[in-house]
Amino acid sequence: MSKAPVSESPLGSLVTIKQGYTFSRSYQGNAEGKWMYVKVADLNSLGNKKYVYRTKNYVDDDVLEKIKATPFPANSIVFPRVGAALKLNNKLLLTEDCVTDDNVIVITVTDEEKCYFEYLYYWFEFQDLGRFCNSGAVPVISGKNLKKELVPLPLIDEQRKISRILSEWDNAIEKTEALIAAKEKQFEWLCTNLLSKRKKSFGFTGKSIPTAFGSIFSLFKKVNTSCADYEVLSVTKDGIVSQSEYFNKEVASKDKSKYLIVDKYTLVMSGLNFWMGAIDFQTIRDTGIVSPAYKTFKLNEGPYNRDYLRFFIRSHYMTKILLDSSIQGASIVRRNLDMEWLSNSLIGLPNLEEQNDIANILSLAEKEIDGLKLLAEKYRIQKRGLMQKLLTGAWQVSSTQSVAEGELREAIA
Repeated sequence: MSKAPVSESPLGSLVTIKQGYTFSRSYQGNAEGKWMYVKVADLNSLGNKKYVYRTKNYVDDDVLEKIKATPFPANSIVFPRVGAALKLNNKLLLTEDCVTDDNVIVITVTDEEKCYFEYLYYWFEFQDLGRFCNSGAVPVISGKNLKKELVPLPLIDEQRKISRILSEWDNAIEKTEALIAAKEKQFEWLCTNLLSKRKKSFGFTGKSIPTAFGSIFSLFKKVNTSCADYEVLSVTKDGIVSQSEYFNKEVASKDKSKYLIVDKYTLVMSGLNFWMGAIDFQTIRDTGIVSPAYKTFKLNEGPYNRDYLRFFIRSHYMTKILLDSSIQGASIVRRNLDMEWLSNSLIGLPNLEEQNDIANILSLAEKEIDGLKLLAEKYRIQKRGLMQKLLTGAWQVSSTQSVAEGELREAIA
């Protein structure tokens, strides 16, 4: 691969770097208006990913006059200026002229002969915003630091070509994520119908046997007395997760002798957020450990399909049972478990043959979603690799494009 001719220029010589305007609460809350008013929360919501398409707040010219605000031009790059939001590393492009609040930094290209706005956007996307911050307890991006940043700049035509290639990956990722969202919605609909009496419309009998939770599952405790070095797991309302991966750190205590060992297919329930649906079968590791505050259960012998129960446990039907089994605690967000109520709670189980068939239908739908998620992640990894080469001048578009397009076609296939 031949290298592209690249020069480096200080960011401050290519752009203006500004922050937005203080946005009084008295002007907030309008869902319509002439100008979008971009707040930090808008950078990670409402379907905004690469572009800011919509915001929660809009204003008209009279408000701009009162706050003495001038709209920033379309194609400006925006990202958070201060605080924990910087860790999310969200950077977006404005699709139209609009205003932002003072917690948003706005980068506008001024030397358009030397720097293409979308190329610069991808350069920023490749950066960790944390490295632009001043040292201190609260991270704040320093305009002075930004201005000194050296940006590698190939020729302007090359910048446009690079942007087009990376946009292809963005489009592939966006379409795959949209398909995932649609399939997840379909999966939720399937669960709602197949795990209830409505399954009759799918050709099932619709009959079920009311079975107590305590007949299906038994409390089971296996304590890590030997302090074995198993991975610490957590159960959230989204299911079982690796604690270190989910929180980006391990929040468990150093002494793990009282932690509970959870082998694969152990049912694990949070001791704190159980009433929000924080319960799941442990399927991500052969063996792990969880907080001693958790409840762990084993599946009893009987006419039970484990996969069917796994889908039921993750359904809103089970969350309703857990909420009914909770008692208001010392605070609004704290609820205690009534174990007797939970044990006596009834789950309507179809016969084993129907459990097997329903589990197969839901498993196929689940595998399709998992496959799409792997595809989306493959696109992200490929895009990251291309950015590493193209944004540094290590590869030229002319020598990269056929390879890149081939990888994209292969991934789609």
